[in-house]
Amino acid sequence: MPITSSPDVPEVLDRREGPHGEVVLRRHGTLLQIIANGCFLMDTSDGRSERRLVDAAAEALTASGGRPAPHLLIGGLGVGFSLAHAAADPRWGRIAVVERERAVIDWHRGGPLAELSAEAMADPRTEVVESDLVRYVNETSDTYDALCLDIDNGPGWTVTEDNDGLYAPAGLAGCARVLRPGGVLAVWSAQPSPEFEETLRNAGFQQVRTEEIPVARGVPDVVHLAAGPG
Repeated sequence: MPITSSPDVPEVLDRREGPHGEVVLRRHGTLLQIIANGCFLMDTSDGRSERRLVDAAAEALTASGGRPAPHLLIGGLGVGFSLAHAAADPRWGRIAVVERERAVIDWHRGGPLAELSAEAMADPRTEVVESDLVRYVNETSDTYDALCLDIDNGPGWTVTEDNDGLYAPAGLAGCARVLRPGGVLAVWSAQPSPEFEETLRNAGFQQVRTEEIPVARGVPDVVHLAAGPG
């Protein structure tokens, strides 16, 4: 008899060694999943919190007076929910996405994840930058009205140890550096972090708050929001 795969066993679509370890794209039933160094990052099951990350930043900009065609920086391409949602909103101007894993970019450019992001990737406002996010915010000459960061499971649950620096004073100084006056920082997390809120305040960020986002299963995700210093 032929051997068939079980729907309960994920199918590995691609596995690569990147600069920060192994990244894997799997299909589990109808879902696509990204795994990094054995740690589950995200899948295509929901996306409401990733979309809310972008909307919360847009609403914070509007509440502070608004601005025409604001520039948006998305940290982390992931499965593409945040990018697709931002590109579907005509209010945004330039949309830059910083992703350090070449494999993830390839999965969106003609790979399995293109089913979610093809239209957004083709949008003339979209630019994908292959770079480490901490390095990018410390070296780029570009500035943005909003930064939406989703590269880890949260400030206290990072994918790799070197990501810790993003949520420390030096990393937040880089974020502040690329934020235009009155700009907004939004950081996705799988759980709230009072310690990160305190770090934001100590780094000079203002109007620091945390918004809970109900999800289909488990405890709510959150978005940490703050206005740039000055």
